[in-house]
Amino acid sequence: MDGEVDLAAAASLIADPTRAAVLAELTDGRALPPSELAQLTGVSRSTISEHLSKLRRAGFVEVERGGRNRYFRLAGPGVADAVEALASIAPRRPVRSLRGATRAGALGAARTCYGHLAGALGVGLTDAMSAGGLIEREAEAFLLTDGGRERLRELGITNPARAGKACNDWSERRPHLAGRLGVDLTRRLFELGWLERTVVKRAVRATSPGRRGLGEAFGLVAGRAQPSGS
Repeated sequence: MDGEVDLAAAASLIADPTRAAVLAELTDGRALPPSELAQLTGVSRSTISEHLSKLRRAGFVEVERGGRNRYFRLAGPGVADAVEALASIAPRRPVRSLRGATRAGALGAARTCYGHLAGALGVGLTDAMSAGGLIEREAEAFLLTDGGRERLRELGITNPARAGKACNDWSERRPHLAGRLGVDLTRRLFELGWLERTVVKRAVRATSPGRRGLGEAFGLVAGRAQPSGS
């Protein structure tokens, strides 16, 4: 028989700066090799292997194989939700370099989090959809209205999810659309060429057609549709 959850055990794993950085890098749903995670976190290959082993034993990450290579990803959306929740209450680090400022600006402007759109662009899109009557907030969920379902079908999402989660955005401190509905919409925006990846890991931006399309389809103000720091 199991007792109460051991919050301290989970917190102690995330409390290590390297492991926290690994989890943050994987929140967009990518699967990355140890060598790339070592480079991104600034530690050696042997050190990152130790950290990944601990995260895997705890059930925070899982491994998949591609030939002779191993790739690590988050074990599920629940882990990403936990990381985002912690990020929303965590203090911000001071920026001490141009590279750091560029990265922070790009991630704050627009990024993906386990398949859905986050950052200023994600919050702006959510606000525009709410204002346009396409989604309605109910507790911790966003419900798709009849008008919203028709609008998404016009964009090519033939069977959109009926609801999505309200995820508190760590950079904007306000909710954006997450869950299956958020993932369905974000996937389609990439397929339409309205969103594209940038050179900054995890960051995305609206393309020129995307700025027009987001304005026409959702009433998103052009200034909110183009993140800075690309």
